[in-house]
Amino acid sequence: MRPKGIAFQGEHGAYSEEAIYQRFGGKAETVPCKTIPEVFNLAEVEAVRYGVVPIENSIEGSVHETYDSLITSSAKIAGEIVLRVVHCLIALPSTTMRDLKVVYSHPQALAQCRGFLASLGVTVMVAYDTAGSVKLIKEKRMANAAAVASENAARIYKMSVLSRGIEDYGRNYTRFLVLSTKEGPRGSGYKTSVIFSLPHVPGSLYNALESFARHGINLTKIESRPTRQRPWEYYFFLDFEGHRDDTVQRGALRELVSKTIFFKVLGSYPKAKVEPSPREGGGSS
Repeated sequence: MRPKGIAFQGEHGAYSEEAIYQRFGGKAETVPCKTIPEVFNLAEVEAVRYGVVPIENSIEGSVHETYDSLITSSAKIAGEIVLRVVHCLIALPSTTMRDLKVVYSHPQALAQCRGFLASLGVTVMVAYDTAGSVKLIKEKRMANAAAVASENAARIYKMSVLSRGIEDYGRNYTRFLVLSTKEGPRGSGYKTSVIFSLPHVPGSLYNALESFARHGINLTKIESRPTRQRPWEYYFFLDFEGHRDDTVQRGALRELVSKTIFFKVLGSYPKAKVEPSPREGGGSS
């Protein structure tokens, strides 16, 4: 019998869990994990139905731990989710803004609220998870501390929201990948993700990507990560529009493969829709 759970990194109330509910519905069975590699591992061995991991934020950029895990993992990308992220400042019910000395959260969340937190004059402390920061403050009864996390995390742990919408930019989105051992069926409105590495010679990246321009294929993302085998050599991650089995895309990929020293298809999957932001600016609302 196929497992029903969907794995994510963090505690209940994390944004990854929120992304799961957005995509799979509020009754989805979620499985918290300590780390992103653990999510990959559970998806690989089919201990869960899917894994959901963050890949990039529209303000702070790429999640490198996810990219690094994609290099070695056998899991496939079966889908993507784009979540509008609204950060809240969360504390014990008895805590006021004047009491605050320290704020905890995941590094990405702290960075997305950098301006707001600077205006408070508090010390920021890095934690492994947004919702986990809320849980920590509650368990330790930290009267002078707050966490940056989702409003849902405040509800789960019965904590108070001191301020809502504290991210510095209103158009704050995080893109998540849905991991599985299998890709979904072929269809329209798809995108494809691949990894490759190239000979370390002048013009190799230009030559590798030239076929996509010639075939009129839109590239939606390119990212590089160190190979960790030789200094200054890189893996390239490429997202482009279309399914890998579409005629034009298949031809471009055939040309790309001929120019690489390593190549791996991560998956073809439906493009996520980006919901419009409810507000334009940052600050509290």
